Amino acid sequence: MRPSSSIRFYYPSRLCTTLNTTAPTSLSTVTRRSFSSTPSNLATWGFIGLGRMGYPMAQNLRAKIPSSDTLVIYDRNTEATTKFMQEVGGTANGDMGIEVAGSPRQVAEKSEVTITTLPEPSHVKNVFHNILNSPLPPLPSSPDAPERLFIDCSTIDPTSSREVANAVHSTLQGRFVDAPMSGGVVGARAATLTFMLGASSRSGGLVKRVTPILELMGKRVLHLGEQGTGLSGKLANNYLLAISNIATAEAMNLGVRLGLDPQRLGELINGSSGRCWSSEVNNPVPGISPGAPAEKDYEGGFGVELMRKDLRLAMEEAQRLEAKIELGAKAGEVYAEVETAEKGKDFSVVYRWLGGR
Repeated sequence: MRPSSSIRFYYPSRLCTTLNTTAPTSLSTVTRRSFSSTPSNLATWGFIGLGRMGYPMAQNLRAKIPSSDTLVIYDRNTEATTKFMQEVGGTANGDMGIEVAGSPRQVAEKSEVTITTLPEPSHVKNVFHNILNSPLPPLPSSPDAPERLFIDCSTIDPTSSREVANAVHSTLQGRFVDAPMSGGVVGARAATLTFMLGASSRSGGLVKRVTPILELMGKRVLHLGEQGTGLSGKLANNYLLAISNIATAEAMNLGVRLGLDPQRLGELINGSSGRCWSSEVNNPVPGISPGAPAEKDYEGGFGVELMRKDLRLAMEEAQRLEAKIELGAKAGEVYAEVETAEKGKDFSVVYRWLGGR
């Protein structure tokens, strides 16, 4: 008799939904196609979530995997998938190695590796609720092939991520790792992202398997520990980013109002002790960081609503752990007001909200 498990997911619309699933035979014992980046194996990749970060990440993935491989994409916003097909090439029939799936489950059924990049914990849970609703079919071919792999690059809380990971692992439907990223939309486009990987080091070769996949979309992978630790690192990093972004905008606004040329001020800060990512790569003043959202009316960057969400998650974790933080509450108030005034803009738009000129 095959083992069964009860998996609990939480949704905004109801307190919980319990999935009673019967775990399939271990994927290590079934016959399926070996995953490889070599053209002869005709691998299939999955990507779910074509938002501001996911879209360029999927573009880079498609550009770097062999042309004979297939990329299966899904986003509930059909405009995003249509745009991807038009810009990257191909048709819904799979020409040019791209297919559009009708659901997250269809992506996972076809793919050896499925990458998810979603906005909120509820979105991640809903996607995996769809994927795990019944046992996934085994991948065809080689009996010594690795398990189906799920790489979640979303920024959510570690507790929710561990809940989803447990659902995947307890039903024996693959391996799940968290790999949130840093570098913003600019880094996603240039494939220079830093990934913070949370993956079991006891599952022989898992980290070695995941790392080169992430390097197709970024330049650095940091294994921080067991599953969930990637998100712990991301929340700590983005807590700092949320505050340094406001501080950079305030400092630039102050300097300009004192009569300094903004380009000279930016050069000073970036060559001095005030230097940070927000001043150098994503400076909120136009003309200082080439390609930054400030150059394009604060369009196309990391949305202020997403920064506010990441800050909220970090503060919730700090409260849970009774870690004393002093600046987060005020920063949260700032981003709430900025979101109301500049919804959809890059979070560096706080400079304009301050009255920067």
